[in-house]
This record gives sequence, C-alpha cells and structure tokens, in this order.
Amino acid sequence: MNNITFLHPEFFWLFLVLPLAIAWYIWKRNQQTATLKISETKAFKSTSILPKLKPLLFVLRLLALSALIVALARPRTVAVTAKSKTTRGIDIVMAIDVSGSMLARDLKPDRLEALKRVASKFIQDRVNDRIGLVVYAGESYTRTPVTSDKTMVQHSLETIQYDDSILQDGTGIGVGLATAINRLKESKAKSRVIILLTDGVNNSGTIDPRMAASIAKEYGIKVYTIGIGTNGTAAFPVGKNPTTGQFVFRNMPVEIDEALMKEIAKTTDGKYFRATSNKKLEEIYTEINKLETTEIQEQKYFNYDEKFKFWVFLALGFLMFEILLRQTVFRSFI
Repeated sequence: MNNITFLHPEFFWLFLVLPLAIAWYIWKRNQQTATLKISETKAFKSTSILPKLKPLLFVLRLLALSALIVALARPRTVAVTAKSKTTRGIDIVMAIDVSGSMLARDLKPDRLEALKRVASKFIQDRVNDRIGLVVYAGESYTRTPVTSDKTMVQHSLETIQYDDSILQDGTGIGVGLATAINRLKESKAKSRVIILLTDGVNNSGTIDPRMAASIAKEYGIKVYTIGIGTNGTAAFPVGKNPTTGQFVFRNMPVEIDEALMKEIAKTTDGKYFRATSNKKLEEIYTEINKLETTEIQEQKYFNYDEKFKFWVFLALGFLMFEILLRQTVFRSFI
C-alpha cells in the first residue's frame, strides 16, 4: 500500500460492521442447528467434510464486503510534477567605490578584496535576476552592463582592482550613482535596485549625490547604501615606496558621510547599512538578498491513478465464487 492515498477514508468505519455480522452469523447458526439426544451416534457419522466447510460461504461474503469497503474509500496513487516560472525579475546594479582608500586594511585582507568575495556570493545567489557592475572613484564607468550572464559578471568582479591610471582618485558618490541610474533607467524589469558602496566622503565628481538620488526616485529605482569601514582608525595607503613600489600604510581616522548615505537610501525607499567588519559585510548582503526576493510562480500537476476498480472486481469475484459454491457443492446442505 505504499504511495496509495484514499479519497474517502471515512468509509473504513464500515469495517466496524464486520464483527457484528460475524456475531450475528454465529448466533443465527446456533439457533438454526437442531439437537437430538441419543445413546449412540456411530451410525450417524459421515465421512464428508462439506458440512465443516460450510462457513466458507460466509467468509467469502465477508471478503467481498471488505473489498467493497476498500473500493468505496477510493484508493489511488498520485504523481506530482511541478513547473516553476519566474514572474517578477529584478535588475540590480552594484556601484563599487574603487578609490585608494578601499585598500585600507581594517577588513581582511583589505576592503576591496573583502567586498569582492561577499559580492561574488551575492551574484551567485541571484540566479533569476540580471546584474550589472559600475565602478567609481573621482570618475565612474560601466564595467559590466545589466546582464543575466553570471559568468561574465563574476569574471568582471574578480578583476576589479585599484588603478589610478584608469580613474582619477577621489570619491565621487554622485557620478557613481548617476552612472548606475543610466544602466537601469531603460530597464523593463518590475523592480530595479542599486547597491551603492563607499568608504569615504563625497569629495569629487560633477554631480550632486542628492540630485542623483532624486533622479533615481523619479525612475522608481531603489538604492541600498553601504558604508564600509571600521569605527575609529584604519591603516590607509598614503603613498608608494620609491624603491619597492609597494604601498606605504599609516593609521588614519575613518570618515564616512553616513548622513548623506542615509539620505540617499531614504529618498529612494532603500536602506542604509554600515559594514565595520568582514562578518558584518556578509550579513548586509545576506539581508539585501532576503529583502529583494524574486517572485516565482509554481504550478503543480497531479496525475491520479485510480485503484478502486481492482477492489470492485475482487469483491465481485468473491461474491460470484460464493454463489457458485452455494449452487453446486453446498446446495444440498443449505
């Protein structure tokens, strides 16, 4: 009976009638059996076993009734197949600060590498969404357009590094946000999101971050802002050793314009986060992953295989066998 369900299991209560039927049969049989007292029964003994097998007729009727009860309960097996269809996609642009301060070592091994590791897992988890990358410092550019090709996005993310020969150093939050908006303003997705990360204060660029936030609001783009950096001081790169070409680090105060980041998030109905450690950064991206869920419509198909016919035929078989025996073998004893 594995994998079998019953559409009307309440019919199994009828099995309670069977003990009553057995009791009635025994009582009726005793009532119908005549008794005769004689001194010797040797002359009446019969070699036929048919009288002893007469209760078989009642057993066959009970079996027929039992099979009929099972048939009424409608046994059946069910095979379930499910098909999922994404009904609401999300387009996401990650705007990443790549200024020199992202090499600070308050996160391990540094802020930029810590971000790349966490963002990579975030991209991997967004299997149903399109993602793009924008990098900015004093200037900004689109590193990867919004695409569903996660392999390309992952490779582009892995190869991000600080290079002052490509972008003017500084922190242009406004230009970074504006470039991300340009990537999403023509999007037909039901939901559009920017994850804007910085570790400093807006000190460069030609676009006011608040104006950019207002434009994002007009386009219905939500902005999650993340300030990355520990509280207090951190080891910042302040120059390069002329002999080795390696960065020289010095402890300096961590300054993040949290008021601006909170204002951008509030204007666009987003949320501001502060990542003061690797663990906190992971928790932030996990929370954003939960906040921006993709709606999936699941359709289930049920294929039922009815099994009651077998039990109906079994009941008829028992009943026909009883009638056959009653009309042939046991006819003279009934």
